[in-house]
Amino acid sequence: MIYLKEKGNKKSKLIFPSMPEEISASTNTNYQTYSLLNRGSVMIPKGIEPEKISWSSEFFGKAKRNEAIVIKNKWVAPQTCKKILKKWQKQATILTLIVTEMGVNLDVTIADFETTAYGAYGNLKYSISFQKSEPLRVYTDSEKKTGTGKKKTTERASAKKNKSYTVKTGDNLWKISKKMYGSGAKWKKIYDSNKTTIESAAKKRGKKNSDYGHWIYPGTKLTIPAA
Repeated sequence: MIYLKEKGNKKSKLIFPSMPEEISASTNTNYQTYSLLNRGSVMIPKGIEPEKISWSSEFFGKAKRNEAIVIKNKWVAPQTCKKILKKWQKQATILTLIVTEMGVNLDVTIADFETTAYGAYGNLKYSISFQKSEPLRVYTDSEKKTGTGKKKTTERASAKKNKSYTVKTGDNLWKISKKMYGSGAKWKKIYDSNKTTIESAAKKRGKKNSDYGHWIYPGTKLTIPAA
């Protein structure tokens, strides 16, 4: 299960009604994807604490609350989930994220949260990412004068440029996002930047629309925004 609990407020929590197929966790050095539905319980190696965690999944409407993918007796209305998460994101609330299958118990804040309504059941597709919350460090006057505890940086951030990508057979936006960013959770960023192109390609092939990027076609050239 996935739990989110507000630090210092035991009554404020959210249990995600359904599990995502996979969760991406990144440290300072690499990305790792953990497949939950196909492999069962997956533990992060001991001693490795992820800096970021992200996934994409769905909140199911009331008509779908008894589907097998929804955790029994844990259904919560999609709009309620959205309201809670948006509030925490807006207020930069420090939360405790617990993912039982991965052995994760981490203090985080919500870095990104996006939803898309679809279908006739009130379902919401969503993508979410969390950033590890670092404890606040208080410096003394002497430390400020000597610069103790401060990181010296001499590197200059290079200008980030957009990239281009040509859709191949078997591609979807999740796979492309994972390939270009290291995480599939940013698929909507690619869709939003290429909405006109994607929708045009879908209509040329007889589709009413692309179903928010579900239908993409080989040969379509996409612009991949800088991370």
